[in-house]
Amino acid sequence: AQQGRVREKVYGKQKIYFADQEQLPAASDAELRGLDEKIAERSSQLQALQQSCRHMEAELKDLNSSMTTPEIAREIEALRKDCASYTEKLERMKSATNHVTPEEKEKVCREQQLYRREWRRRKRMATELLDAILEGYPKSKKQFFEEVGIETDEDHGAVLP
Repeated sequence: AQQGRVREKVYGKQKIYFADQEQLPAASDAELRGLDEKIAERSSQLQALQQSCRHMEAELKDLNSSMTTPEIAREIEALRKDCASYTEKLERMKSATNHVTPEEKEKVCREQQLYRREWRRRKRMATELLDAILEGYPKSKKQFFEEVGIETDEDHGAVLP
């Protein structure tokens, strides 16, 4: 500090030493532009490296989340076993001798339609009768059903096809 190479500042009991910038040569405008260009170049290099790093991190995350070769081998083996069992089941079904004939199938479909029609008809009749009774009933429909002991299709989850 006495020789003038560094400067000294006193803040209370503390002393701070720093380089005397007046002794340093002043940079010309050309040097400053050159330094600015280097800064811009290095900044673009930094951004390119950061982008590359993010891309590699994303790829690493993707690879870490995917299955490993032994896991894939186990999965393939399990799928092959499932496929074999389904193929065997299909062959048993194809070779079965107790197939339903088209006449039997048609008969069952006709019976189902008959029963479905009857179900709708009876449900409509019951609904009309209950609505007629409920017109003069002082309480709610739900209370009436509880008192009489009526269970509806909806109570049991039955849906008219």
